[in-house]
Amino acid sequence: MKLWGGRFSYASSKSMRAFCDSIGFDRRLQLVDVRASMAYAHALQRCGCISVAERDALLGGLERIRQELKDGQFAFNEDDEDIHTAVERRLTELIGPVAGKLHTGRSRNDQVATDLRLYLMEQIPCLDEALSALQLAVVDTARQHLDVLMPGYTHLQPAQPLLFSHWLMSFFWRFQRDRERLADARKRTAVMPLGSGAIAGHPFGLERRQLARELGFDAPAQNSVDAVSDRDFVVEVLAWATLVQVHLSGLAEDLIIWSSREFGFVTLDERLTTGSSLMPQKRNPDVLELIRAKTGRLGGDLLAMLTVLKGLPSGYSKDLQEDKEALFDALDTLAAELPLATEVVRTLRVNGVRMAAALDAGMLSTDLADYLVRKGVPFRESHRIVGTAVRLAEKRGVQLSDLDLAQYQRIDDRFEQDLQEVFDFQASVDRRSALGGTARSAVEAQISQALQLLRAEGGSG
Repeated sequence: MKLWGGRFSYASSKSMRAFCDSIGFDRRLQLVDVRASMAYAHALQRCGCISVAERDALLGGLERIRQELKDGQFAFNEDDEDIHTAVERRLTELIGPVAGKLHTGRSRNDQVATDLRLYLMEQIPCLDEALSALQLAVVDTARQHLDVLMPGYTHLQPAQPLLFSHWLMSFFWRFQRDRERLADARKRTAVMPLGSGAIAGHPFGLERRQLARELGFDAPAQNSVDAVSDRDFVVEVLAWATLVQVHLSGLAEDLIIWSSREFGFVTLDERLTTGSSLMPQKRNPDVLELIRAKTGRLGGDLLAMLTVLKGLPSGYSKDLQEDKEALFDALDTLAAELPLATEVVRTLRVNGVRMAAALDAGMLSTDLADYLVRKGVPFRESHRIVGTAVRLAEKRGVQLSDLDLAQYQRIDDRFEQDLQEVFDFQASVDRRSALGGTARSAVEAQISQALQLLRAEGGSG
């Protein structure tokens, strides 16, 4: 059974069908396709296109199909081009010719766009929940290791001392922005194309606002040409997914480095690592490495979709069939990764002794410059003075804290006996108590704010 073909004299070639048919991947839209068709049957009856009896026949057949799909009993046919063809073919088998009335005023152009949006609207809450669970794991692990000191890095070079909890909480805010972007993308996803037909709109006075409400959309699309061709929402979700992946990759990269023998800052749970087929001693962070690698995959999905859309003429083109595999791949990838990333963070063993051992007095150079600032020295001058002291310590092969007062005073006589108070890592951290800083009080404040956000958005904590 085809939904088209009256003007054709010959059947489609098998190779063409194999190339063009989408049933292999769009069948995951099966339940939303049935749901949209049921709502459309109601709308057709309301506008007088079908009788109540015909509506009830359609609904009865669609309900049976829905149950067959849920139970895995639906038999797909090799002639089913796509999920829409499969559903209508089965509906005809169940209720006869009246099934053909369901497509009145409807095109696969508006049908598939509607199905894809409905599917995404079901997936978005699941993705948001997975991100929320990861955020909560970040907060819980940060609370458990609130006072652990560690080196902070820029350019992967030792920079300044931090609290481990402060570093970890930096990812909470990345994932928070991801959740906000996802909520924003949902607004433009929740626009209903159904009732736009192939390109020109519905000819039978369909009440689209009521239909949109019944399907859970915020509103119907305002222009039928735009409605059938718009895939901005797919691009938005793919861009969102790619940025989430970038954030996951950043977390993975830090943990891969810090779990190495040379750093030893953290230990990954054994159940989340693998061994070597040759070297018995190895324990490899394969989960994190694959998370890092899949960033290129999701970026490729986004680029593929942008390339498909570039230069398309107005209205629907078959090119748009390429939207689904890229989108489904991105959604499937994140659905698998986010729970794993959550488990990695929750089971992380933090080695505070190794972190403390990696601290060195050179990381307090800025504190030493700030010491002079407090004595009235302009920062640019204090930066130069401390740089001279750093050069001297390097030349002598000692730490900044090992230079004596006389050596400091030969550099600048404003150094006094109290300069040794600068060389205290905990004090350095404690001084950074301004909002967003690494002091315990500031970290506690951001954890409190994070928990408030999670509770307000329906997360636990």
